[in-house]
Amino acid sequence: MIDGVALAQKLIQCESVTPADAGAIDVVIAALEPLGFACTKLKFGDIENLFARRGTTGPHLSFAGHTDVVPPGDLTRWTYPPFAAEIHDGVMYGRGAADMKGNIAAFIAAIPPEQTSGSISLIITGDEEGPAINGTVKILEWMAENGHTPDVAVVGEPTNPVALGDEIKIGRRGSLSGTLTITGIQGHVAYPDRAYNPIPKLAQMIDALSSNVLDEGSDHFGPSTLQVTNIHVGNTADNVIPGQASAKFNIRFNDLWSAEKLETELRDLLDLVGPDYDLKLHCGAESFLTQPGDFTDLVRDAVQAVTGRTPKFSTSGGTSDARFVTRYCPVVECGLINETIHKFDECIAVKDLQNLQKIYAEILKRYFKS
Repeated sequence: MIDGVALAQKLIQCESVTPADAGAIDVVIAALEPLGFACTKLKFGDIENLFARRGTTGPHLSFAGHTDVVPPGDLTRWTYPPFAAEIHDGVMYGRGAADMKGNIAAFIAAIPPEQTSGSISLIITGDEEGPAINGTVKILEWMAENGHTPDVAVVGEPTNPVALGDEIKIGRRGSLSGTLTITGIQGHVAYPDRAYNPIPKLAQMIDALSSNVLDEGSDHFGPSTLQVTNIHVGNTADNVIPGQASAKFNIRFNDLWSAEKLETELRDLLDLVGPDYDLKLHCGAESFLTQPGDFTDLVRDAVQAVTGRTPKFSTSGGTSDARFVTRYCPVVECGLINETIHKFDECIAVKDLQNLQKIYAEILKRYFKS
């Protein structure tokens, strides 16, 4: 059997800050090949990825994860070195411990030595924390082209706010970013009749967007929200009317909306304030939902069997690679505690890692038994 704790340490010790791999994919391969997995490295752009599968028939369960991590930041702010994976008082410290090298290690350690039917596969990317264009989305395309599309999938993102067993994710909100620009006429503040100040109009439009209630939420999602994140004029003088003013915003939206419907809504609101504005939008992800059913219940029951807690079906948080997996099969996110992710002193309790391994083992046992 594979020691999940030791494997997590090996992965954390790889300084795989996006897009660097730093040997992390090879660590995964070295653990999987003795278990009988056929491992295929897939490089897209400068990103190292891995698809590994054991078995050739259905049912087919896939685990998706990422070995890349965000930068550690100021090293002096860490109590222990971020890539040392030191364990102190039952806690393992290191960048990626929770997000999400510990989760990958727990799943690999949960795989039984032998398999009598069906298939288990792993989708491992080095491009989740970055642009996410040369990772999971392209691996899934390759899988579909080569007859490897799974029946169900588990994404190993850290899903629990406080304790193992709090939540599993059955969906995620969409993300739509926008830049709103008003062009005026620059001039001297003493001669406003010779200029056109774009700031008042921009302020009116920001108010129209911010005060609008998009919805009250849906069955599995909270209300959609719009947050203004930046206002830019680029003016350092007190006596100059600026020639242009812009604002950036982001909308996290539920399953009542699509990016296309939101664009119509936004333009209708802005048109009520007035014409002559420029609006540029970028959709980072559409919302999605895995309808509660046999597979979501199976994962919930496996978590409950190990932790004694009934996890909530949640759709909170940011985006994840589950947004790509959902295009191919039902997907549930289940992993460690997310309280320290992306922070200094990111860490996990060794006991939680061991219990997550038991959860994954229970999911595999129940899925292939059913």
